[in-house]
Amino acid sequence: MAYTGFDLSGRVALITGGTSGLGRAIAIGFAQSGATVIAASRSAEKVAAAAAELQALDPGSGALQLDVADAESIQRVVSRVNEEHGRLDILVNAAGMIKRTPSLEVPLEEFNHIVHVNLNGLFACCQAAGRIMKAQGGGSIINIASVSAYFGFHEVAAYSASKAGVVNLTKALGSEWAQHNIRVNAISPGVFPTPLNRKLVEGTPRGEWLRMHTAMERFGSPEEIAGAAIYLASDAASYTTGETLNVDGGFTARGVGM
Repeated sequence: MAYTGFDLSGRVALITGGTSGLGRAIAIGFAQSGATVIAASRSAEKVAAAAAELQALDPGSGALQLDVADAESIQRVVSRVNEEHGRLDILVNAAGMIKRTPSLEVPLEEFNHIVHVNLNGLFACCQAAGRIMKAQGGGSIINIASVSAYFGFHEVAAYSASKAGVVNLTKALGSEWAQHNIRVNAISPGVFPTPLNRKLVEGTPRGEWLRMHTAMERFGSPEEIAGAAIYLASDAASYTTGETLNVDGGFTARGVGM
């Protein structure tokens, strides 16, 4: 008899930042594993493209516009998913932003905005989805953190601080919400060239340094993040909460920063 613990059939998943990069790869992986997937992002053009791509895999899937910096937008989208599908089983918080600025020069407004998007907005999404999950008897939340949470990377202080916050927020919510049968876990990706960071890591001295300090001596491809997300979303991880899974080609194993 085949093992079915990774099957997501019958489950409804909302993925912020789900129209590009790692979020898109997770969205496709979920749909291929049987879930009905709603990808969300700010870009109307990307939403339209993601909707067509996901509906080709599952007619019930689609995409919506969402701004994670706007609490009203978050509540509107989460409520709509619940109303249209009757439940919300999985939330993946993959939306985020990064900007490289020397820390002595970064404007406080820029620092605050990055933290607001990457941490405050993520919490608002967890809270909105968590209320629905509590009422329905449980669910799974997956936050996308970063290996930047553990190391002192140069000139991305706001990003690193926000991702460290995501790791500890995951522990706090995983502990507190276990009583509601809501599992909260995180994934810390290593270096995956995406639209978010491609200019920082492709063809740059910084990127070459990062590649050479990764045990596998290569960057990840977005598809390599999907398996970890499917595991954390599925019954295979039914006894796992408050944890952060590093998917980084061995970067943290080497214990180095830049």
